[in-house]
Amino acid sequence: MGVIGTLLLVTSLASVAGLALGGLLGALFNVESNRTVGLLLSLAGGVMLGVVFFDIIPEAYETGVSVFVVIVALLVGAFAVYALNALLDRSGAAHAHVHAAGHLAKPKDADKQHDGRGSLLRAGVVMASAIALHNLPEGMSIGALYAGEGGAMGGAVLLLAAMIGLHNVPAGMAIAVTMVSGGMAKARAVLLTALSGVPTIIGALFGFWLGDIGELGLALSLAFAGGAMLYVVNCELIPEAQALYRSKLPVFCLIVGVGLAMSFIYLLDFGG
Repeated sequence: MGVIGTLLLVTSLASVAGLALGGLLGALFNVESNRTVGLLLSLAGGVMLGVVFFDIIPEAYETGVSVFVVIVALLVGAFAVYALNALLDRSGAAHAHVHAAGHLAKPKDADKQHDGRGSLLRAGVVMASAIALHNLPEGMSIGALYAGEGGAMGGAVLLLAAMIGLHNVPAGMAIAVTMVSGGMAKARAVLLTALSGVPTIIGALFGFWLGDIGELGLALSLAFAGGAMLYVVNCELIPEAQALYRSKLPVFCLIVGVGLAMSFIYLLDFGG
């Protein structure tokens, strides 16, 4: 296998396989009751909050750019998702995508349930897109490190790829749970979750050929993805979870999700 072939194989395992595994685990959850959906959405939201606050934002800070640049990029990412949601709401796309998702609702609540499922479906798609954007610079870091070692798949490159792959597992779970809860077929949700890892492969090729996107480009892409996910979690997942299951238990699931993400990140970044 040639130099490029080896790079493609390693990044595919780190990105697509990691997200597919997480997506498969997420899709296997039972989402046939409002209570279950509410708890799973809270758990997924907690995982994504943990990824943003303990992985994505710290990575953006570590580039050395001004904190104000990171904050602005976060706000731009959040506003971009808000604008996209407003456009979809105006076009009525939510009803078209979730027409078959009303089986959890009573007849008199069908329209309301359709709106909620449409919101979740959009949230899942946005989360997948944000993870895809986040994976692009990560792939570039693999490619740049690989190029720096003269095309040798050394321990440092393999370790970085393994860390990225394992980081993608909880993110894949959160994406798939949200998409399935929004009415998407499980197989399709797993497929789309896996495809959100493709930018890692593209980024690895760019990183290998071009070297580095620079500190500013890395910080902007990371913070933009983080802002997009923060908007989705706080404006879509958490409110929908509370609407589906009016209890204090979703709050504890949210905290557990944050703890799970923290555990993954700690074990991968500091445990070794």
